[in-house]
Amino acid sequence: MEPITLYKGRAAVLDRKNVDTDQIIPKQFLKRIERSGFGEFLFYNWRFDETGKERPEFELNQPDNQNKSILIAGENFGCGSSREHAPWSLKDYGFDIIVAPSFADIFKSNCMKNGMVPIALTPDEVKRLMEGASAPDYELTIDLPNQTLKDDQGFEASFEIHPYWKEMLVKGWDEISITLQYDKEISAYESRTKVSI
Repeated sequence: MEPITLYKGRAAVLDRKNVDTDQIIPKQFLKRIERSGFGEFLFYNWRFDETGKERPEFELNQPDNQNKSILIAGENFGCGSSREHAPWSLKDYGFDIIVAPSFADIFKSNCMKNGMVPIALTPDEVKRLMEGASAPDYELTIDLPNQTLKDDQGFEASFEIHPYWKEMLVKGWDEISITLQYDKEISAYESRTKVSI
């Protein structure tokens, strides 16, 4: 995974509460286990009609919300089932940061396991960001080591993140990377405990 330290990006707004994982990635698209290729199905039933044509009224289909890497959403984002395909689809679509007043716990940890940063701010702070994001060149800066989020209009907020996940994201590690930090110790143990068959 790519390390995340100082991150700059433009934000798209999805002003909806209780967005569940089946809305993020509908169940009919959960047929593969690789992490790539799910972005095209993100919010599928909201993005497309029954014929597969884009719904122009949906937020992410609007021209001003194209090619943005930060998603600002409503409270309880990622609720519902624990499918890891939900963060896979968001990441594959191009989002690296999700900002909302609250997240479902399993979704939140799945995001961090997949190199995304879920940032919980107060409802008032999220509302301020949503209003700011209506400007076409609105940009956010996330300083993960110092746990701050700033915009280019003077707004700044701090956020909480568990030290374990912060280290993982800053160093670009996944859980296999953590294990490989102990490669010498693992190899030494294996050489001491060889069993003949």
